[in-house]
Amino acid sequence: MFATVTELKENLEKYLDLVDTEDIYITRNGKTIAKLCSPYRDKLKIVNELAGSIPATITLEEARDERLSKI
Repeated sequence: MFATVTELKENLEKYLDLVDTEDIYITRNGKTIAKLCSPYRDKLKIVNELAGSIPATITLEEARDERLSKI
């Protein structure tokens, strides 16, 4: 989720509640300047969820090459 500095200031409590479930990217003048994230989210769980998004039929190197070819 993205929030401007002004939105964050005006609704800090709302964003502090949301950060339990998702990262908050803070923007100023359309550019991301900071990231608000929970120190308690299970990092291994996040990695496992991301790894599960790659089909078992390709290698990690093939997935990386495919991703880089789209940039």
